[in-house]
Amino acid sequence: MASTGKKKKIDREFIIAAYMNYVLEHDGYPKTVYKFCKDIKVSEEDFYKFFGSLDGLDKNIWSTFFTTTANAMHKNEQFEHFSSRDKMLTLFYTLFEMLTLNRSYVLFALKRYDMPLKNMTQLKGLRSHIKEFAGELIETDNDEKTSRLVKNPVAVFSEGAWLQFLFLLNFWMSDESPSFEKTDVAIEKSVNTIFDLFDNTPLNNVLDFGKFLWKEKIMSN
Repeated sequence: MASTGKKKKIDREFIIAAYMNYVLEHDGYPKTVYKFCKDIKVSEEDFYKFFGSLDGLDKNIWSTFFTTTANAMHKNEQFEHFSSRDKMLTLFYTLFEMLTLNRSYVLFALKRYDMPLKNMTQLKGLRSHIKEFAGELIETDNDEKTSRLVKNPVAVFSEGAWLQFLFLLNFWMSDESPSFEKTDVAIEKSVNTIFDLFDNTPLNNVLDFGKFLWKEKIMSN
């Protein structure tokens, strides 16, 4: 007799979701691809269609956070007409909403090893995505400037955007405010500050941001 059950679709999204659930439910990571596939009832062949290793899967999860965020942003028909500042704000707001939806996994993954730098290796793909996004924004702004003297260095801006994300990520991890409202404030202030720096606006904005960070640091200790 033929089965009437609906066959589950094995794709990247299915494996990623199963992996994240596995990590949280087992309070740890699978030792081998074989063990992981056996537990989620898929073949190793299916796994290797999408990922070359468990480490590769770890990194791909963070890249997927970004691509899902980017897809959500571009569904807004007005997004392409946003200023570079608003595009960066939208990226960070949406990305941290994505991280919040997966907060349990994110916090667990970022505390996997005792050495913080080792935990950062899984963010390699995400780093490339954020730097590329920021670089494209500054290149667009530079194209609108007639003098080379007022054009901003793409490499500096893109690396700054990545360091900015790392700061915000650390802030968000320790944020205990309702709906992570303080993280939203930090995003707004940090993005406005970095754009103000490139636009040579008064130092008051930078000082204001510094006071905010100092206050939040004191309050969290």
